[in-house]
Amino acid sequence: MAIEGRSPPSRRFLAATLIAYCAFFLMIACCRATPAQDRKVYIAYMGNCPKSQASLPALHFGLLHRIIGNAKVASDSLIYSYHRTFNGFAARLTEAEHQKLSAYEGVVSVFPNKIAKLHTTRSWDFIGYPKNASTSTRRQQSNLIIGVLDTGIWPESPSFDDSGYGPPPKKFKGRCQSSSNFSCNNKIVGARFYNVAGDYGPGDIPSPRDSDGHGSHTASTAAGNFVTPANLYGIANGTARGGVPAARIAVYKICWAFGCSYDDIMKAFDDACSDGIDMVSLSAGGSPMEYFRDPIAIGAFHCMKKGILTSNSAGNDGPFPGSVSNNSPWSLTVAANTIDRKLTTNVKLGNGEIYNGTSLNSFVSNKSMCPIIYGGDAPNTTAGYEGNVSRYCYSGSLDRNLVQGKIVYCEFAGQGDGPREAGAAGAIMGNNPQGDVAFPYLLPVSLLSEKDGSNVLTYSNSTSDPTAVIYKTVDYLDGSSPYVLYFSSRGPNPITPDILKPDLTGPGVNILAAWSQGTTMTGLPGDERVVAYNIISGTSMSYDNSTAPECQV
Repeated sequence: MAIEGRSPPSRRFLAATLIAYCAFFLMIACCRATPAQDRKVYIAYMGNCPKSQASLPALHFGLLHRIIGNAKVASDSLIYSYHRTFNGFAARLTEAEHQKLSAYEGVVSVFPNKIAKLHTTRSWDFIGYPKNASTSTRRQQSNLIIGVLDTGIWPESPSFDDSGYGPPPKKFKGRCQSSSNFSCNNKIVGARFYNVAGDYGPGDIPSPRDSDGHGSHTASTAAGNFVTPANLYGIANGTARGGVPAARIAVYKICWAFGCSYDDIMKAFDDACSDGIDMVSLSAGGSPMEYFRDPIAIGAFHCMKKGILTSNSAGNDGPFPGSVSNNSPWSLTVAANTIDRKLTTNVKLGNGEIYNGTSLNSFVSNKSMCPIIYGGDAPNTTAGYEGNVSRYCYSGSLDRNLVQGKIVYCEFAGQGDGPREAGAAGAIMGNNPQGDVAFPYLLPVSLLSEKDGSNVLTYSNSTSDPTAVIYKTVDYLDGSSPYVLYFSSRGPNPITPDILKPDLTGPGVNILAAWSQGTTMTGLPGDERVVAYNIISGTSMSYDNSTAPECQV
């Protein structure tokens, strides 16, 4: 007879057994979860590939097995094995395993995986490169293969059409990761993509196809076909071409919405420099670091050992001293200078005065004149803003009832979000310190110098009915170039001061080149302008403008 209030022995035994099982499996789950939570991606660099024919991936696994002590965890931790051009691997490690691996014989360096960031018709005429290539020159160029490590490529662009091209050079051993939405041709001879983490943004496409625009722009600047006419809504109209227009392109997509991961960059180098390319073109970088911990320096070093030069962008963190990235002595680092084509967006006031502004304005005004209102006189008081804030035209700071249909004068050269959200017809921004770089906006905008902006504000305040019109951007020739752009990163070399960096400059402002039609002109929300060619600026453009002379050496 069971005692009231207590379970029978069989039930107590069953309950105890279940509790023990639950505790056991909970302990196993915790043991498994903890390492995964504590593990971070590290890159182990081990120098040259050994002369022996032993399988490096197997050796990398064996080393990880000895470090971790568990075959399954070691297998799951191994991300990449670098074994074609240099020796190394990427793996998920705990801090203790990282320290243990760093002390292991044969390991040059172990460093954490980080994210690098991404740093184009008149430029070739400006630097004096031949406008036409002879048959023999074209034949020589068609044997050149430029490996472009970037955001991919838009293969349907006329800049990458393969009409008139023969089969790819036999030296090329790469491959094309074709899919239902991507294929190579005799111009784009190879294409791969790298995203081992599987981290895809809303607009990212898991293929070599470019959904950003940057990769197509740089590839066509280096090796795009002759394309006539090429322009952006009629701006910079002419013939677009790359520096080596008959060269082939091998694409290595390493950059995504989040940036460019070090482990992916090293795997792309490992493949590219064993595929049979002649040159690496790369426009990404991070903070300066020791060469044996820098994935770009490591990759470029082993490519150079094979006679393959890496051309890098210097970065867009100028004008501060020591801001240059990609400082290794075995790669070419290119800063950005102006070209002799200037873009201007003129503003005409109701009193007849005309001021030369800067922007990339593709909009044609439907009115001859629009009323002007000063942002400081149109604060969104409902949202708690006052004139001392609304004068800068920040997002949400302007009163739509006062601004809609008018041109707003702003004291800050921002993105134009505030005027656009308030329904403005356009914006004049009056404190542009640099008039070289033309930025696109989602409404008509012109950036004026501080002096000209002050004149516009004086006119607006002294007239009962001030009006203005913002004209579409036009281009003209200017003889003051070249000079280094303010945004271009500067030396001295922060890693090896005795080695001068950057090595040279190239055209890097307002460059027209191919664009991805998988995105818009700006990539900003609300922009519906899909274009075949776009105008952008940066050292990403300048290093590609230096690719052609390098390929001919």
